[in-house]
Formats: sequence, C-alpha cells, structure tokens
Amino acid sequence: MADHRSFFLEESLHDYVLDNTTAGDAVDASLSAATRELGGVARMQVARDQGAFLSMLVSAVRPRLAVEVGTFTGTSSLAIARALPDGGRLLCCDVSEEWTAIARRHWEAAGVSDRIDLVIAPAIQTLRALADDTQVDFAFIDADKTGYLAYYEELVPRLSDHGLLVVDNVLWSGRVMDTSILDDDTVALREFNARVVADDRVEVVMLSIGDGVSVVRRR
Repeated sequence: MADHRSFFLEESLHDYVLDNTTAGDAVDASLSAATRELGGVARMQVARDQGAFLSMLVSAVRPRLAVEVGTFTGTSSLAIARALPDGGRLLCCDVSEEWTAIARRHWEAAGVSDRIDLVIAPAIQTLRALADDTQVDFAFIDADKTGYLAYYEELVPRLSDHGLLVVDNVLWSGRVMDTSILDDDTVALREFNARVVADDRVEVVMLSIGDGVSVVRRR
C-alpha cells in the first residue's frame, strides 16, 4: 500500500504508528484510492503520518506563503492547504497535468482550491521567477532528486525568520548509506544531505518519518 513508506518499520509497528496518528477524512481516503489506481507510481504518494506531520508544522508556522515542489496527486498539498491560516497561499510546482488533475479534484472536494496556485512548468523556472524579496514561510520539496540542491538554493534565501523547509526521501530506503550504490538519484540525495548539514546558513534535523524527512530552518 502507498501508506506504508517506512522502510525500516515492520508491518505491525507501522500499523501501530498509524493507529496512534489522527486519521484522515473521506477526501483523504478518496485521494489515496485514486492514487493507488495509478499502479506502481503510487509509491510517490506521501505517507499518512507524513501528511499529518506536514499539516501540524504548517498549523504551527501559520505561513502567508507556502511552496511545494512536486505535487503528484496532491496528498501533501492537501495537508498543507488545509492548515493554512486565513489569507495564506500555497504555490504548487509540478510538470504533470495528468497527476495534478487528481489533486485538483480533491482540493475542490476539500474546499481548499481557492488557496492553491498550481503552476505546470519545471519547478526551477517557477522558483527563479519569484521576486527576490518574496518571503516563503513554509516549503516542501518532494520532486526529482537530482534537482533537490537547485530547489534548496532557490528557497533557503527566501525563507522567512520563522520559516521551515521540509525535504522528503532523504533516507532513500537506506541506500544513501551504501556508497556502492551510484545511480543518479542516490548520489544526488547523498550529496544533498552532506551539503545541507554543512551549510552554516541553516540548522537541520533529519527524521525517520516515511522515507526520511529533513526539516531545515535558517539560523
């Protein structure tokens, strides 16, 4: 199932985690079902506990502007948009009309579509088009792994004083630890993690949620 994303947790312990995490509603269930119908790519959907984590962070930060890089079918954007304060906006960056059409339907069903601006274009173009003085209060990166560093470099200078940047898949099912694995995605994630922890502009904590999540804030 797409919900089981914690590669290091056995099934029973993962079920316990979900049993002790606030459950979603009918829209969340519909979105999960629609995503599963896509087949193997459904693995790109964020886990339910990860969505709840994003929503809780957004509720605490209360962003005026949130940015998502990589929307897929909309699970993370739905979690973020639902937690936005009055007047808060979410900018979603993706390249797929097909997958984001599923997201759009569920944003409508949840009553949050009016808070979301979806741009179908390479995310790096969308980010570079933001005004230099644009302040981002919350950002979530979950897209092509080889692009992570470029997205990070566009977003970190724009983070507000209280802003958070959340990055998905940083553990990559443990492959980042195996230096014999040299595919482009694994190498990119390994280099990304090393660059972030060495970046004196930020503080970072890596969490074992889903496939690994890093939370970054400016010093």
